[in-house]
Amino acid sequence: MTRAVLGIIGGSGIYDLASLRDAEVLDISTPWGPPSDHLHRGKIGSIEIVFLSRHGKGHSIPPSDINYRANIDALKRAGVTDLVSLSACGSFREELAPGTFVLADQFVDRTFRRETSFFGRGVVAHVSMAHPVGPRLADRIESAANAQNIPCKRGGTYVCIEGPQFSTLAESLTYKAAGYDLIGMTNMPEAKLAREAEITYATVGMVTDYDSWHRSGPVDISSILRVMKTNTESAIKLVERLAADFPSEHEVCPVGSDRALDFAIITAPDRRDPALVAKLSAVAGRVLR
Repeated sequence: MTRAVLGIIGGSGIYDLASLRDAEVLDISTPWGPPSDHLHRGKIGSIEIVFLSRHGKGHSIPPSDINYRANIDALKRAGVTDLVSLSACGSFREELAPGTFVLADQFVDRTFRRETSFFGRGVVAHVSMAHPVGPRLADRIESAANAQNIPCKRGGTYVCIEGPQFSTLAESLTYKAAGYDLIGMTNMPEAKLAREAEITYATVGMVTDYDSWHRSGPVDISSILRVMKTNTESAIKLVERLAADFPSEHEVCPVGSDRALDFAIITAPDRRDPALVAKLSAVAGRVLR
């Protein structure tokens, strides 16, 4: 069995975890560059937690400039087995009102400026993304939300746009008509990279607004910040309860997220680029050794 290490990526409004006990700062370098911020490792209850602020201290990094590869690589090097992404987002459904937490289980990637894979020329790999979220991890998040009386919906599709601008009305109506539930700017390629790194991933979409399709009018930062304060308080309670009930051993993922590279690498061993193999030591060392 593998010891469980719970990773938390804090999105907009969540820049630290004050409840971490015996916290230490990890200054981890990666071959992909620096992560968004220092990682913080400590415990909540008996479970080891590694926290990373996605946008960095003071929210200085916009969605398109986040070094997603460095973030996931650093979390992998820190031993993270299960990763929870806390993400502010907009809603396309009346019933998913601001303040609701949604455990999205599907993603649509509409980004175009980001590095989306650790692999490339010299080491080609194709991982399955059919089911991008670990269902057992989502089960535990749902149970924690219910225990804390946090409004929570299980399942939904999150469309990730490039940003940093919010959607036009036409874009918002198009996404709503397509049947998507949430809109955000950060869960892609984060979920793809977590899968490539064999880290079980789940996202908590913390609804702050109705995007621009709603009769309440266009999205603006002032209204989002008001909801975000309450969402942040709920998110901290959620993480603390999740950690309190989390198993000490990593639970094998039913959709194979923790063994995603078993049959993914197609490049013949004698044709692999040694330089890229070296860069992949953390995320793919298990299958490249």
